[in-house]
Amino acid sequence: MHKRILIVEDEPAIRDMVAFALRKGEYEPVHAGDAQQAQIAIADRIPDLILLDWMLPGTSGLELARRWRRETLTREIPIIMLTARGEENDRVAGLESGVDDYVVKPFSARELLARIRAVLRRSREDDEDGSVSIGALRIDGAAHRVFAGTAGGEQPVQIGPTEYRLLHFFMTHADRVYSRSQLLDHVWGGSVYVEERTIDVHIRRLRKTLEPFALDGMVQTVRGAGYRFSGAVDS
Repeated sequence: MHKRILIVEDEPAIRDMVAFALRKGEYEPVHAGDAQQAQIAIADRIPDLILLDWMLPGTSGLELARRWRRETLTREIPIIMLTARGEENDRVAGLESGVDDYVVKPFSARELLARIRAVLRRSREDDEDGSVSIGALRIDGAAHRVFAGTAGGEQPVQIGPTEYRLLHFFMTHADRVYSRSQLLDHVWGGSVYVEERTIDVHIRRLRKTLEPFALDGMVQTVRGAGYRFSGAVDS
């Protein structure tokens, strides 16, 4: 069965162009012109990935991404944002909203398909990862879920797919320092499309995810070297 990809884009010409590229790449495209149509499509069947335009009528793509990352039904769906806004601040804003990758218009079909394959590959790798526990954090690899707290008093952690991958790598390689470029290689697969600045954005998002459980100090900055994960919470 082909992977189902939801295209949320209000310009029909761009939707059709992207859908054509997806069919050539052996994906199943589904169309939505705004937030309401996107919600209907998701309710009908959960897509394997969402291509989300930044500028939409009514609710912006940025707002939609934030909403989907908060909701149980959609928080684990990989999202690639499509936008004409290519400035660094815009890219960072997109990443901080919860998207997994960012494609600047105009883009080629070849580039888009390469990014889709990279994001889906990372998502599949997650499914094969095992369970791991460190301190008050536990990852259930089979269920693809994260829990915080001690046995009997655990709480589920609401976490996005990229932060899940980053946390899993950290927890399976604890107490070792990794530079940004090393994290890109290990977590993103060395994709040429991902900038090192992306790491800082996802580290902030991971810390924010763990903050309500007072576990954000497990993700530690090593000045001049990179990042380290430790079971000893760094206060």
